[in-house]
Amino acid sequence: MSISSIYNEILKDYPDILTVEEMSKALGVSCKTGYKLLRENKIEHLKVGRAYRIPKAHILSYLRLDLKKAEKT
Repeated sequence: MSISSIYNEILKDYPDILTVEEMSKALGVSCKTGYKLLRENKIEHLKVGRAYRIPKAHILSYLRLDLKKAEKT
């Protein structure tokens, strides 16, 4: 699966900068897991006050890393 197909299938309908809730929904994980991914710096993010904001490009980078790991196994 290529990055462009991932974008078209998963992230096309979301804004360029997502909230944790939107990111979690797009990735198919709970909000708790979404926050865990951010706390562990597995997905790069911005913090605006107390709120997290995640650019789509950072989510695609995370997914690309996961694809590479999956291909190695």
